[in-house]
Order: sequence, then C-alpha cells, then structure tokens
Amino acid sequence: MTAVIDREGSPGADLREQFPQAAMTEQTTVDAIPTFWVSRRDLIPVLQYLKRQHHFEMLFDLCGVDERLREHRDGIPESDFTVVYQLMSFRNRTDIRIKVALDESDCSVPTIISIWPNANWYEREAWDMYGIEFTGHPNLARILLPPTWEGHALRKDHPARATELPPFKMTEVRQDAEQEALRFRPEDWGMVRKNEHTEFMFLNLGPNHPSVHGVFRIVLQLDGEVIEDAVPEIGYHHRGAEKMGERQTWHTYIPYTDRIDYLAGVMNNLPYVMAVEAMAGIEVPDRAKVIRIMLAELFRISSHLVFYGTFAQDVGQMSPVFYMFADRERLFGIIEAITGGRMHPAWFRIGGVAQDLPEGWRKLVGDFVDAMPKRLDHYQKMAMQNSILKQRTVDIGIYTRQEALDWGITGPGLRATGMDFDLRRDRPYGGYDQFDFEVPVFQNGDCYDRAMVRIEEIRQSLSIIRQCLDNMPEGPCKSSHRLTTPPPKEQTMHDIETLIHHFLNVSWGPVIPPGECCVPIEATKGINSYYLTSDGGTQSYRTRIRTPSFPHLQQIPLISRGLLIADLIAILASIDFVMADVDR
Repeated sequence: MTAVIDREGSPGADLREQFPQAAMTEQTTVDAIPTFWVSRRDLIPVLQYLKRQHHFEMLFDLCGVDERLREHRDGIPESDFTVVYQLMSFRNRTDIRIKVALDESDCSVPTIISIWPNANWYEREAWDMYGIEFTGHPNLARILLPPTWEGHALRKDHPARATELPPFKMTEVRQDAEQEALRFRPEDWGMVRKNEHTEFMFLNLGPNHPSVHGVFRIVLQLDGEVIEDAVPEIGYHHRGAEKMGERQTWHTYIPYTDRIDYLAGVMNNLPYVMAVEAMAGIEVPDRAKVIRIMLAELFRISSHLVFYGTFAQDVGQMSPVFYMFADRERLFGIIEAITGGRMHPAWFRIGGVAQDLPEGWRKLVGDFVDAMPKRLDHYQKMAMQNSILKQRTVDIGIYTRQEALDWGITGPGLRATGMDFDLRRDRPYGGYDQFDFEVPVFQNGDCYDRAMVRIEEIRQSLSIIRQCLDNMPEGPCKSSHRLTTPPPKEQTMHDIETLIHHFLNVSWGPVIPPGECCVPIEATKGINSYYLTSDGGTQSYRTRIRTPSFPHLQQIPLISRGLLIADLIAILASIDFVMADVDR
C-alpha cells in the first residue's frame, strides 16, 4: 500500500525536499487523494508549508481512527490511533491527506488552530470520540456527547448498542448532576462577567427555540441587546451515525444516511454508495447515473424551498412559507411516485438505484419543471424585493472569502463571498460533466446574498432536471457487477449458485476489498463527503461523515459580534443548517 515519495513536482516530492530529515510514507488509496504519513514532530511545519506553498486554503476535515483491530495494514506505519487531516485547494482543485500515527500510551498531537481556526471543533470531536489530546487547544471539552459521558464512543472497545450496557436509570441525584454539568460558566470560555463599564448578561438562546431550527443552544454574552460574544453548543441531536456505520453491513447502512441532512433525502445516499462502488470496482450504468442526478436535484429544490420559506419567516414574513411548502408537497408527490417514499426514500443502491422509473414519470417531472419558474418570479417579488426583508438581511452577518475558507465554509455560503466554485462543475462526479448549468455567485457575503445564491440554484436545478428529462439514456438502472447490492433479482431464477449469491449479498452484505475512499459531493448545504475504510469484510471499519453544517455553525461568533439579537436570528436563518447534519 506504500510508495516512495519521489514524483517530481508532486506535494510529496516538495515535502521531501523541504523536510529532508522527516520520515514520510505515502499511502495508496482508492480515491487517489495523495496521502502521506508524517511524524507528530513534523506535523505543524508540513501543514504550514502545504497551506503557504501549495495553496491548500481549507482544512476540509479532521478526524480520528482507532486502528487497533485493523488487519490489512500492509506497508503503512504501525499505530494504535491515527489523526487524519484532509486539506482542500480551491485554486488547484485538489485534495491532500496527512496522517499522524499515535501510540495509545502517548496519544497526543499539537493543535492546528493557529493555521486553520475551524480545527477547533474538529479537534474537540476527535478528543470526544477517541480521547486524542490536542496540546495547546484552548478548551478541549466534550462537543457531541454529554459532559458527564464516560469513555470515548468511537473507540473499538466502546459498546455500539444499548443492550451491551446496564439498564439506564435516571435518578433524582443523577438528574441534578446532569443539569449542573450543563450550567454555563463564562470563565471556561475566556469570558468575564463584567468590566469597568458594564455588567454583562448571559442569555440561553435554545436549545428549544424556533429560530435555531432544531435542538441547538447558543449562549450569548450581551451588553444590553448588543452581542459581545457567543458560544454555540451542539450535540443535543447526536445519534452515533458513524458508530452505526461500523455495525451495519454495507448496504443496510444506506437508510441511515438519509437521516443526516434530513432535508436532502437520497442526496445523502450518493457519496456513500459512490465510495463503496469505487472500493468494489463497480461501474454504474449511464441510466442509473442520470436518474440519480435527477433525484438529487429534485431534493436540492425541496431543501432550498424549505430554506426560502423559513428564511422569510424568521425575518418576519408569514405568507411565503405556505406558498413554498405547497410547491414542496407537489415535489414530494413526484418523488413518492418514483421511489415510493417522500422525505427518506433511501432509494439509491450499491450499483445503481432500487427500481427503474415508473410509467408517467415524464409528465409529472415535466409539469413541475414548466410551472416552477413563474412561481419563483412571484416569490422574488413577494419576499426578496420586500424592503423590510432587505433591511433585516443586507450587510448583516458578513464574512469575507478568506474568512469563509479559514472556517471551512462551502457551498452557497462560500459562493456568496464571490468564490466561483461548485464541485458539480469544477470536480464533476457521478455524471455531472455531461450537464450544462451556471453557478450562481454573489459578492457581499451577507445574509441576503446567501439567500440569493440558493434561490438562483433552484433555477439551475430545474435546468439540470430538464436535461435529464430530455436526455434520459436507455439501459439498465443497476450494474450487473457481482458486488452490486442487492443483485438483479431476475438472475436468481437461473441456477442455485446465483440464488445463494443473492441470498448472501442481501443477508450478510457484499465483501468489499480492503481500502480507503472519500467521495465528496455538492450537497444542499455545502460539500458533504463519506470517507470509508474497508478491512476486507461485510462492514465498514471506519465511516467518517464530513457534513457542511458542522463548520458553518462554528463561525457564528465571528459574524455576530457587535450585532443585535434580531440580527442573529437573520444570520441563523441564512446559514441553512439542520442539526442532524451537524451532530450526526
């Protein structure tokens, strides 16, 4: 799995020249992302060099791995735990992955917050889930699990099911202890209760408040109604989606993916099944690719309609949400006719889709695509040209393009700062290279522009769906590859061996060859990816879900300081997040 790092002009060759004393190992992965193991001592200099010289502007993801039970480790360094850093270069349209091997007896690495500030939450998550220490971190505290949790949930020796634990009991003593653990103490976050001019007030916004769009708590430090600082607190919706990925078979995990960004439906299935297909060597038929794209764009419209209506509602308009939810219901009727489900059809499969398109799908889709542009024109006048909405959102919650990159902002939130980048066009996947569409870009980086990007994306999604409608290929909707799950049922009638193969693939799941693969997609709220590791079995050894909403909430303090509470409500509305996408 390893190779010598000597390709001229590659990041590895440059790193070797820049750090001649460093011991580096290059790992070959299925996704072909350059992957290098470096020592803990060389980590900070290497990351600084990659950001400065190779223009890796964004820390795309940071996660831990428990390697102790992994069997297929040919040629890669021995480690009990690994910290993985995935960097993204928008200028060069490429990624790089840096890994650090750690021994259980000395499980620590230095923090990289000084290089990329969005590392703060990612490092807290890696400590929370694996117990990996990040020296120099300002507040290495639980982030997804309760502060009273014992152990580190993604370690291999931590139970995966409640049935492996004693029955849960909430006594009065324990309830009091849990409540006390949730008490906010400003000093823990570097805040003061008063200064020479004023005594600050601390306000809980959430975790149950309509404007936070789920169970999400923000503790505000207020001088009157002016926000001095804010502390976002997440984890109330954490369900252990990554842990469940290690106990489910490859194909039975697909329905779990629907519940991540629960407004994006089958779009959540796409990066997962594409990563599995890449590791299995499955080539998806063209018809299945186009069907997937059509369904993904239908769900993009559905998600953006929810955003559009609730965005207008959060800043004071009541009517738009009823119009837009009516359109969403019509769209769900189409999705239900095709997939049999509405919000969570879990319809994509390893190798294609569950069924072919039903009779009458063309008229349903065509009528919707024809009707929506006029509806959007009406909404533009009703909502976005409303003077009160503009006063509440223009020049509110501004961040620059550089700040967006520093904090890991992707998708519409990044394009609202003038960054002309969309994975579907610039690093196409799943057949998007066959489609013509524009990428909406706005410049001001405020609440209003973040909304406008999404509104214009609805129009572009309609264009893509029209192209699917007009150019739907003939042929199968699922691959005939032996690891396709489930295999085509009609083949089971040929002979007993095929029937047995079908039974095993459905009941136990396919055996995926050892390897690692990360597939990112342009999801509704930004870039979403599944980074899967197979150890040659019927289950994932490590399932890492990188969601866009997680870093998006982290930069709330940056863009809310000095504003009013009412402005924060507009900011939250413009970010477009769901807490399942944050907490997983």
